[in-house]
Amino acid sequence: MSQEVITKADPAYLVVRTGVKRGDVYRLPHNQVTTIGRATTCRIVVQDEICSRNHCELFFDVNCWRLRDCGSRNGTKLRGERISGDVELKFGQSFQIGSTIFGLAGSLTQRWDDDDGLDEPIESDTVDALRERHESDSNPEILHRRRQSRFRQPVDAAARDKTSLELSRLYRLALEMGSATTAQGLSEIVLEGLLNASSATIGAILLMSSSLAKNSGGNDQLSVVAYRAQNHQPYHPVSDSLSQIVLKDQEAVLARDISSDDRFLDRDSLGEIEAQSVICAPVRTAEKVYGLIHLYSTDNVSQLEVDDLEFTLAVADQMAAGLEQLQRVEKLQAGLQRAEVENQTLREQLRSEMDLIGESPAMQQLKNRIARIAPTDATALIRGESGSGKELIARAIHLHSNRRGGPFITMNCAALSESLLESELFGHEKGSFTGAVGRKLGKFEQAHQGTIFLDEVGEMSPGVQAKFLRVLEGHPFERVGGGDPVHADVRVVAATNRDLEKAVSEGTFRQDLYFRLQVVELVVEPLRRRKLDIPLLANYFLNRFARKMARNMVGFTPGAMQALIEYDWPGNVRELQHTIERAVILCPHEAVGQADLHLSALGTTGKSVEPARDISTRQTFEALPLEIVEQQHILATLEWTGWNKSQAAQILGIERSTLDRKLKRYDVERPRERN
Repeated sequence: MSQEVITKADPAYLVVRTGVKRGDVYRLPHNQVTTIGRATTCRIVVQDEICSRNHCELFFDVNCWRLRDCGSRNGTKLRGERISGDVELKFGQSFQIGSTIFGLAGSLTQRWDDDDGLDEPIESDTVDALRERHESDSNPEILHRRRQSRFRQPVDAAARDKTSLELSRLYRLALEMGSATTAQGLSEIVLEGLLNASSATIGAILLMSSSLAKNSGGNDQLSVVAYRAQNHQPYHPVSDSLSQIVLKDQEAVLARDISSDDRFLDRDSLGEIEAQSVICAPVRTAEKVYGLIHLYSTDNVSQLEVDDLEFTLAVADQMAAGLEQLQRVEKLQAGLQRAEVENQTLREQLRSEMDLIGESPAMQQLKNRIARIAPTDATALIRGESGSGKELIARAIHLHSNRRGGPFITMNCAALSESLLESELFGHEKGSFTGAVGRKLGKFEQAHQGTIFLDEVGEMSPGVQAKFLRVLEGHPFERVGGGDPVHADVRVVAATNRDLEKAVSEGTFRQDLYFRLQVVELVVEPLRRRKLDIPLLANYFLNRFARKMARNMVGFTPGAMQALIEYDWPGNVRELQHTIERAVILCPHEAVGQADLHLSALGTTGKSVEPARDISTRQTFEALPLEIVEQQHILATLEWTGWNKSQAAQILGIERSTLDRKLKRYDVERPRERN
């Protein structure tokens, strides 16, 4: 036929005219070589035993398409003859690889030349070898290899009925595999399904030790996880040679007459079970090999066939995905269990650290008020000096509320400028300002169904106050740079050390916001007005930091405790905490002495806190027995604490039971209150 000159502008297609992929059309790029073969790396994969792994290739050369055979074993036919070298292929011409015929087309309506020889049976070395193996039992060898199952490819009408049956089996088996919760259970399901779907009489599944949760350490070796056999035959492993071939090449193999080939027996005993055919398939993903599937047939009549190999490989791929999912679930479950334990530990630690320490009347009254307001959703305003524990009070409200399972979000309103504070509280959209590279959720959204604590609320600018007021009134808000309304179910607890009444009168704080915040007001007394709480707090911090720093601390000397009580604590509980932490770090003894405290002159208010001398040396000396001095000191401490024995025991550094025994020995009882 005549053929016009082909240019790069002319489209070209390769059409599969016969075979499994009949009707498939491939667009041929002029600037690329189109490879054809059995290897999965080829652009066009031909699932035919006659086809070599890299069989031939098509490419555009100046003004024509050329076909090149890549040294295939059975050759490429054009016009009924094997080609050699590069030959020109014209539009309308066809070439043959095994039972598959390809045609080169210039359009999707291309008419084909009738070339003789293309539809004749293929005679090749491979076909001859296959025929000889069926006729003779003296030449055992691997018959088939598979890297991918044909179930991944479309099927033609002729093979549809059989394929539908196999796919239905695969579908039912996949459903059963999905119910497995362990590698052992999955292996049992897979093996049962394979034995029912094939002519195998013996089957086993071997997994790498890393695939088993109970055996993840040490060398990664194959272990038998599941085994089944007719007539309760013993299991004999497939030969090391065949297993190594499968593991190395990542291909499933079908072999026959294994029992008569010394190469495959090695030191195993397959001869004892007289295996006529064997399938060995890898259980693997693209990243990992999980193990092997072994199927044996001892029946010379019903031997394993290539269809069994295809089905086994498809099941092996499904099993690998199942094992990968099981390992992922096991890791997630283990991580979840660790997280739950850590979460519970942290919650218990948080509760212990959030306990309000103190027995003074002011602290007792504060605890009672917290217990009353915590179960409600009322807005609370906490007032007190810096360092008095306002955030601790807010956390206590949250932990005793119905929202304790939700988040507790804190925000210091004095730490940021107006624009940044608005962005932090209400969030922003992408591009709303320089540096806003993405959407950010604000603190109110983060605290949804929980509690938000706003410290230094008196430092808010008027603009932020207005937006904050709308949230308190139950209205939705908008992110900075956004227009969509955002709803947040949040309880607000605010705190301040400012005089809000004065700020309202001066016009720097909104009056309506002030009344919205002051639904419930809690006042935290400064530590200087809660002297009874100082020994309890001091001993609490001492024990806490001693555990943290692995030190054995027994308490405070009487002089040190007296100094702590007399000090005014301008920094309140925070200053006391830092003082005790510093003392635990620097104190060379087991008991913290007065010289270890390093109290600031800010809290002395003109009183002399002598750093090195104990208070007992300031009094006039009296020649008294130690027992009398001890009794006088204990009674003086009880008088000072209003006969609060727990408080006195804390100050004295002894157990409550020890104090009771001493009072019994002194024959001293608590004096009756005078009317």
